[in-house]
Amino acid sequence: MLLFYADHFVLPLPPEHRFPMDKYRRLRERLMASGHFAAADFREPPAASDVQLGRAHDADYIRRVSEGALSTAEVRRIGFPWTPAMVERSRRSSGATIEAARAALRGHRCAANLAGGTHHAHYDFGSGFCVFNDSAVAARAMQAEEGVGQIAVIDCDVHQGDGTAAILGADASIFTFSMHGAKNFPANKQQSDLDIELDDGCDDTAYLDALQRGLDTVFTRCRPELILYLAGADPYSGDRLGRLGVSKAGLRQRDEIVMQRCLGEGVPLSIAMAGGYADEIDDIVDIHATTVLTAAAMFDGHSRAEPAST
Repeated sequence: MLLFYADHFVLPLPPEHRFPMDKYRRLRERLMASGHFAAADFREPPAASDVQLGRAHDADYIRRVSEGALSTAEVRRIGFPWTPAMVERSRRSSGATIEAARAALRGHRCAANLAGGTHHAHYDFGSGFCVFNDSAVAARAMQAEEGVGQIAVIDCDVHQGDGTAAILGADASIFTFSMHGAKNFPANKQQSDLDIELDDGCDDTAYLDALQRGLDTVFTRCRPELILYLAGADPYSGDRLGRLGVSKAGLRQRDEIVMQRCLGEGVPLSIAMAGGYADEIDDIVDIHATTVLTAAAMFDGHSRAEPAST
């Protein structure tokens, strides 16, 4: 199982910034120390090119991001200060999902971006800590570069994948499924091919039942040749932005359900980490690491340590 990372391309943030950028470095270090992966399993991705980004984003938006020509309002909507490092990191993050998808298709069956899930980026603007939409970029890249037909995006971040839905809404070859908090960001939802909205406080049982129903619909309505899975850590009950009541054990079961379905259907799987905003960064890292270790156990047959059950 190959793991693509870009945390060493640092996106500098002021000390008071609420985005937990350090979770990516800690996740990679946790996985490197786990004993389940060789050094060669960790790969630095190339930056997504203008051509790759341009299949999902407006050319002028890409140019203005790259040149630092965004307006103050546009930068504020993204939520990160503009720097050349922000541009490079954003390109590398999309590149990581492209390469994870490519690796999954080329015989690895499952691969992961140790960041990504930037599903609030729209065709011509960024939003919610998302500059480029790595899922839309990677999906279009795999169709153009690897000859893939039908693709499904399974988005289990607690926030709706509004940018993904908006970019891909008219594309019958890419099925978008978002399972998210009904009352959470963004206030103005877009229409995915399938949206399941969850009530505040939704517990493990309700969450997993909804997921099973959603997956049944996905595989009834499309026959994907590739799955892009956003394994958000923010449905966790301890997430300060999540508003749901799902335990770490429940999130592990979520991952197992998605992965088992992909294995059963024989569909390659590309994973991105997506959101996570718990007060303790270690809680976020626990959840993301469990996702990756679960994938290694299920696709590669590796054993894994039991995660925390809280």
